[in-house]
Order: sequence, then C-alpha cells, then structure tokens
Amino acid sequence: MGSSPNASITVIIVNYNGGDLLRKCLLHLHHQTCLPSKTLLIDNGSSDASADLTDEFTEVTVLRMGENLGFAAANNYALHECNTEFVALLNPDAFPEPDWLENLLTAANDHPELAAFGSRQLCHENPDILDGLGDNYHISGLVWRDRHGAQQQEKDLIGHEIFSPCAAAALYRRQALVDVGGFDEDFFCYVEDVDLGFRLRLAGYKAMYVPNAVVQHASSATTGGQDSNFSVYHGHRNLVWTFVKNMPGALFWLLLPLHVLLNIVSIFLFTVRGQGGVILRAKRDAIRGIKKAWRKRRQIQSRRTVTIKEIWQVLDKRLTPIQK
Repeated sequence: MGSSPNASITVIIVNYNGGDLLRKCLLHLHHQTCLPSKTLLIDNGSSDASADLTDEFTEVTVLRMGENLGFAAANNYALHECNTEFVALLNPDAFPEPDWLENLLTAANDHPELAAFGSRQLCHENPDILDGLGDNYHISGLVWRDRHGAQQQEKDLIGHEIFSPCAAAALYRRQALVDVGGFDEDFFCYVEDVDLGFRLRLAGYKAMYVPNAVVQHASSATTGGQDSNFSVYHGHRNLVWTFVKNMPGALFWLLLPLHVLLNIVSIFLFTVRGQGGVILRAKRDAIRGIKKAWRKRRQIQSRRTVTIKEIWQVLDKRLTPIQK
C-alpha cells in the first residue's frame, strides 16, 4: 500500500449483488500506490450479502440503500456524502492495477483545464483485448466504447481527448459534477455516463483518456451481460433521452432524421435477434419520457457555454458507426 498527501479523492463503488467480484475489486483498491481519502460503497439492496464482504476492509464506508436505486441515483447519493476535490467511480467488476488511481490523479494535476479522465479498460477474460478507451458519441445518437473488443495496439498507449469516460473506472473533478447536476436519475443505469459527459461538454468541460490508468473489466457482469433484456431496455431507452436533452441548437434538428433512422434500424435488428418485445418497450417508454426530457433540455441548453461548432467537432461522423 501507499499514500499521497495530495490525494483528495473519494472512490465511489455502487454495488448490486457483486458477489466475489466486489471483494476482488476492493482487494485491488486496497493495494493502490495512492490511497483515496475515502472509499464509499453504496449497496443498492443486494440480496447476496456481498456488502458484508467489506468487513475486512476497514477503510471502506458502506452505505446501505435498502433497495436498488440504480447506478445514477446511488452515485448522486455518494456525491452528497463527500467533499474531496476528486471523485473516482469504480464498478465492482473492475479491477484496477496498483498505480491506477495515482496515474489518474497525475493526469488531472497535469491538466487542470480538464474535468474527466478515463482509463484503459481491458477485458478481464482476455487482457490482450480492449474493453474500451472511453465513450464515442455518433451524430446519429449511437454511443459505444471506443476500441471495445479490439486487440491492443501501440496507438492505444497514447493519451488523447475523448468525448466522455466510461464510468466503470473514471476520475472526475467533483465540483464539475455538482455544477451540471450529477447523473440523471431517470436513466437508472446505462448511457448515464455519456449523458453526464455530454452535459459536462456543454458546460465547457473536456475529458481525456489516460492510457497508463489500467483496469480489467468484467463488463456488465452484474446486469446479465450487454445483450440481456435489462441492458437493451435501459440502453436503448436512454439513447433517445440523451439525444433529446443534449444535442444543441441547429444540430438537434439537422440530426433528428438520422436519430429517428437509428431507432427504426435498432427496432428491426433487435426484433430479428428475438428481442422485439424489449426494444419496442424501450422505445415506447423513451417516447413517453420525451416531454420530461424536453423540460430538462431547456435548462441544459440555457446554461450551454460552448459553441455548436465545438460540439460538432467532437461528435463521431463516420458514415457507418464502427466499434474498432
């Protein structure tokens, strides 16, 4: 273990039936070269007693919610419980290398103009394969983790600006999150980190990928996998709300036909895969929530400090969105 006098960081872990993955995560966090000032574990009403596994980690403060509030609301609750300069979000299925937190903090100190910092996420099952280098936002409203599923290459070891970090393992300046209102709790989980990243950008904050901040991630291990009905429902409902809330000014109307096409294609593809019921329910509920999302949009756009051109420059514009 190590410590740093400058490490004003709270690590937030949201747990829901994390099982042995949670204990492994906490073991990796326990051996960081830069220890956090505080570690908060928000347990969302787990039924597997996984939160009890924290008893051996005396540095961890456990807050039991008694029910599953979702990733967004649980993180917001934790934000209210800390006052450190930085907050680091870590999933219970993400296992950081010993210098993960130190390298994120170094990047933040080297780049005081930036507010969010993402990790090099490797697939836990095969660390030669990337789990992602940050999130991309396509002009259609589609989102994905950059380089997800790709073999690592030399170019992946170079830091660069990203649209937003994946919240499975990310560092933020706490005040920036407070300034934009934290996570949108209506999202429950999935795409909430991209929505947050979009709002940070609209408020003038930028993000970068930190290649030497490494975690192994057992992606979606506690939600049934990325193709589960749970993941499909929340992800594809929240895609719509993210676009409606955040796409600024003329870009909203310019890109709306493309976003509608994305949703039509998604319904077709998931129906072919045998998940027609869940994708239709996701889009139905997305439409039902548009009125509320539009009210949020007015508030978000009224506080926008960047130009439409600046947002256009960071959107992925490839003709066919690709993930590798």
